[in-house]
This record gives sequence, C-alpha cells and structure tokens, in this order.
Amino acid sequence: MGGINMGSPMTKFWRRGEPFVWATGLTLSIIISMTALLLYVVITNGIGVFWPQRLVQLTMNDGSSQLGELVQEENATSHGPRLQLRIGNRELYGLDFTWVSGAEVGSRSYPEGAYAIERMEYGNFYGFLKEVHGPELTAAGVEQTLDQARQRVASLLTDQHRINARFSSLNSASEKIDQKIARYRYQGIAENDPRVEALRQEGEALKATFAELVSEGEHSKEALANYYGVFETADKRESKILIANIVRLYQPNRMSFTQKIGHYGEKLAELFLADPRESNTEGGLFPAIFGTVTLVLLMSILSFPLGVIAGIYLREYAHEGVLVKIVRIAVNNLAGIPSIVYGIFGLGFFVYGIGGALDQLFFPERLPTPTFGTGGLLWASLTLGLLTIPVVIVATEEALGSIPPSIREGSLALGATRFQTLTRLLLPMASPGIMTGFILAMARAAGEVAPLMITGVVKLAPALPIDGQFPFFHLNRKFMHLGFHIYDIGFQSPNVEAAKPMVYVTTLLLILIVLTLCSLAIHFRNKMRRRYAIADV
Repeated sequence: MGGINMGSPMTKFWRRGEPFVWATGLTLSIIISMTALLLYVVITNGIGVFWPQRLVQLTMNDGSSQLGELVQEENATSHGPRLQLRIGNRELYGLDFTWVSGAEVGSRSYPEGAYAIERMEYGNFYGFLKEVHGPELTAAGVEQTLDQARQRVASLLTDQHRINARFSSLNSASEKIDQKIARYRYQGIAENDPRVEALRQEGEALKATFAELVSEGEHSKEALANYYGVFETADKRESKILIANIVRLYQPNRMSFTQKIGHYGEKLAELFLADPRESNTEGGLFPAIFGTVTLVLLMSILSFPLGVIAGIYLREYAHEGVLVKIVRIAVNNLAGIPSIVYGIFGLGFFVYGIGGALDQLFFPERLPTPTFGTGGLLWASLTLGLLTIPVVIVATEEALGSIPPSIREGSLALGATRFQTLTRLLLPMASPGIMTGFILAMARAAGEVAPLMITGVVKLAPALPIDGQFPFFHLNRKFMHLGFHIYDIGFQSPNVEAAKPMVYVTTLLLILIVLTLCSLAIHFRNKMRRRYAIADV
C-alpha cells in the first residue's frame, strides 16, 4: 500500500513551514518597497519646491507670448508634446497654470530681466518691471528705484506691525475689562457700583487710545499705497502692484548658484518661522508645526502614565478572572476602533460634558459663549490620549510578562516588597518594551486627523496656545495641525494645482517631525536596553 514518504524533501519543506517564512519575507519586502516608494515620491516632490526655477518665455506661431515656470512636458499626445506652464498673474488670467501645445510654440527664450514676484495675495506674478512710483524716490535706474522704494516700505511696515501689536494688546485688555464687568453683573452688583464705574472708565480710555491707533493705522496705509510698481506681462498687459504687497521679488534667470542657495535657505526659514498666507497655500507653517508638536507632547504627558499604570495593575496586581479577561479583551478591541469614533466621544464627553460643566462652574458670566465648552488643545490631546492608551497598556503588559518569574521570586525571597520589586527591578527591565509601545502610540497620534477635526483643530488659528499673556498656556484655544493642513490644502483648496507643492512640503515636514520624535524615543529606549541587559522585550 502506497503512502506519503514522510522523509521526502517536499514534505520536510512543508513541515518546517518554509513556505510561510518565504511568504512573510515577501510581504515584508513589499511593505518596505511601498514605504520607500512613498518616501521617494514625497521627498523628490517636496525637497525642490523652494528652488528658484528659470522663467521661460514661449513665443507662439501666431505671435503671442506667455511667460512662466515650465512645470512639466508631456510627449504622449498625437499632436506632439504638451507643456504645462505656471503663468501666475491670477488677477489678469484667472488661473495659475495653463497647457500649451508644443506644435504651437515657435520659440523659447529665458529673458534675464523677467521678475518672479511672490505676493501677499493673488499668488505669484511673472513679468517685467516698467516703472516705480512713490514720493521722494531719487534713485537713477528703475531697478535702483525699486530697491529704494522697498526700503522705505519696509520702514513703514515696521510701524504698521507695531500698530498691529498695540491693537492686539488693547483688544486683550478690553476683553478682560468686559469679562470683569460681566462677572459683576452676574453676581448682581449694580451698574452704578464704584468698581463697575472704574472698569467702565478704564474701557473708555482704551477706546480713545484705540481710536488714535486706528487713525495712525489709516495714515500708515495711505503712505504705503503711494509706493507701487508697474509691471508688464509677456503679452504687454500692465499690472500695478503695491510694494507693500510684495513678499519676495527676484530675477531667477540672472541668479547664480550661490544666490539660488541663499534663496532656498530664505524660503526654508520662512517655512519654519512664518505664518501661512494665500489660503494656506503659501508662506510658512510655524503655527501648524507648533500645534502638532505641542499636541503630541501634551498627549504623551496625559496618556502615557495612565497607560503604564493600567498595564502594571493588570499584569502585577489584578487577580486572574473573568473580569480581568473582559478588560483585556476590551483594551485589545479599543485599539482597533476607528479614530473618528474617538473624536465623537471626545466631542460629547470632553467638550460638551466636562467643558460645559467647567463653563457653568467657573465662567457662567460668559455664557452662552463657551470657554472650555468648545474644541481646544486640551480636549484634542485627551481624545488622542484615549486613542493611544490601549497601545501603551498592551505594550506594558507584554514587557512585564516577558520578564522571567525567577526574578520576581528571587527579589521577594530576599525580603523586598512587591512595590520595591516592581519599581527597582521590573519597571527598569521592562522600560525598553514600554518605550516601544510609547513610540507606536506617539507615531499614530502625530498623524491622526479625523478626531482633531471635531475637537479643536482649525484651518487658521488666530493665536498660538502659548503666548506672553497670563496664564501663558491657553489650553482652551484652537490650534493648527500639519495633518489637517495637508487635508485642507490638498482636498479643500479652490486651487488644488497651485496647492500641490505645499502638500508635498507639509507631508515631508510631518514625516520628519514624526521621525525626529520617534528617533529621540528610540535613543532613550536603546540606552535603557543597554543599561538593563536582558532579553529583548
């Protein structure tokens, strides 16, 4: 009777599980390849966004001309190549990009006198400087006149920034006075009470100062409006651009390699230190960077200790039984719940529940305007903390469970208490594994967007959560986040094509922030692992 030869090579191959090993290796290779491809696409499209591109002037067969940045050139059409040109000049053309048939192009040139102008609004402008207007401009050439006008406008803008700073402080002081008067009214204090009268007089003095600042600001705006340049497009259309509206002006076709590096560094500095503009598609990302890092750090402070304590209790103190099993099952299931569900819970429990109660208890005079009963940094951090706690709990349990029982038994046999054994032996030995869970939790929290959309994140925050006004750290304020910024400009922007470069830049920046935070955590974990030389936990 024939039978299976248990000693055949194929049988041994299957019994040893080698097909599953190969399948696992193949799957890992595919994941690594996809990750590498994603990083390649993001890096190649994001790292060159700020490099100044040459301006090309296309002269068509019919005699018309177009000037702009050559974005891409396709050769797949039956009528020859197609060229995508970023022409800017939105106030004249109504669009930033256009496609041109290569068959219609008569010639290409790269005029050295062409300007690329980054503006506060209407996007970039590409054209040629024709003339500059402004009082008391004495420079000889038109380009020298432009430099002189920009210097004078820079001085006027400094005064305007000072006025705006004074406006901000006056508004803050006026708001505090209104809140104090509202509290007195809530407490039933009469309107003719000396305290109320003193506050009202102080408010009137602030209004008088405010009116003076408004008048000063109007004079400053009138002075700025006197300085403008007349620029001409490639098709001979003129546009008057206020010098104050110019963020950056340069001639890329004349720039040397060193000048381009300087320009690139200047744009990077703007990215990290400046506020966004042009519906978040231009300018810097400082508020979003600050909000993202602050959110992750605050979430870690709020959630990590709680997750570790819960994991310690379940592993070291809780008696095995039905209730503990149910809790473990619940924790494992919580790790797989969609993040938007946590957002809904955070909105109902933290924002409307706890936040509404805090408003009723501490800020009743401000109602129905909420203080803590609306989305803010604190509630978003707590919501993400709930999202990541299951990961920390599981990692803590696994780390403690991997420590040999003989270590516990030996410590107890030598007279140490259970708490001493935990704090002096078990936690130090389990710390690398606990840090692994913390790293996973932090990386997930940094990229979450859905819960934040309903618990505090906004498109453009009017103020940072931290400033120089008491109490300095405002947990009730809304904030910006890099993940939401990507969603906003990538899918909600009215000009998606113009926003695409900033999408890649923001994505690359978010990846770098996550890698930086995780690298710091991995560094500390490795130090712990070397200090407590045990099996990998």
